[in-house]
Amino acid sequence: MDPAEGITTIANLRDVGKTVNSLLNNRRLKEGVLYRAARPDDASVSDATRLQEDLGVRTVVDLRTETEILKQTEKRQEDDGGSQPGNKALAIPIPGLRYHHVNVTSRALMRHLLNQLSWWSFIKVIFCHLLGYRMQGLTIVARQVLRRRGLIGMALDMVDQSQHEIAMVLRSLLEPDGLPTLIHCTHGKDRTGLVIALILMILGVPVSAIEHDYALSDEGLVQDKEQRLEDVRGIDLPDDWHKTAPGMIAAISEHLTRRYGGLDGYLDTIGFQPTERSQLRERLLY
Repeated sequence: MDPAEGITTIANLRDVGKTVNSLLNNRRLKEGVLYRAARPDDASVSDATRLQEDLGVRTVVDLRTETEILKQTEKRQEDDGGSQPGNKALAIPIPGLRYHHVNVTSRALMRHLLNQLSWWSFIKVIFCHLLGYRMQGLTIVARQVLRRRGLIGMALDMVDQSQHEIAMVLRSLLEPDGLPTLIHCTHGKDRTGLVIALILMILGVPVSAIEHDYALSDEGLVQDKEQRLEDVRGIDLPDDWHKTAPGMIAAISEHLTRRYGGLDGYLDTIGFQPTERSQLRERLLY
């Protein structure tokens, strides 16, 4: 039995190596060293313990924005009174784990998005931010920019604009005694999907296998469908944003080739050196 299967309070959790190996019918990636998931904020005490003892997770890489974390913290505090005493959700961070907060929705990406607004909308977003109405500001950006760019366009923008942050995530996998690592965002679907896709590309995994791993998020998030719909509707995005985007991985691969001359050209651009790539392969490949 896959140890991750018994963990029910962390959505979309899976062993990336096991997923790829099962599809390729080949023990290509080391298993039990790289996990992906939705936010583990609401993990029960027992599941948080299993995350460390059964899966061996030592490091958590959180890709979310501060606004997302604050919003989820407030929601958890509101719901806290209804928790069962023996299964009460743990406050984040989970004790005993090493945390890295890497906001891949970076300042450079936000500047890129804001530059696509009209002057009046730009001013409104700035005032919303200054007055603490961050979600209202995000809704303006979502209506005028994110809807037009779509999930795939946003992934490509992140590739181009969040290079420093992506390099940070890759280097986190090289830290001594850092593995096994769990990488997550809010739902573990798109930002996590992008980062995992780049990692698997470095490891030489075929695009078809990366697409398979990415698409599994639709199944992994079935139980949270209503919450995801609420999230996307809350900032006025279309309902299809709650699902994976067909063609996402192929589009990323084509973008790397077209703009950077391929994966190695992109990794050179973000400063993730050939020696670091070799170390990553040594750590994650058999």
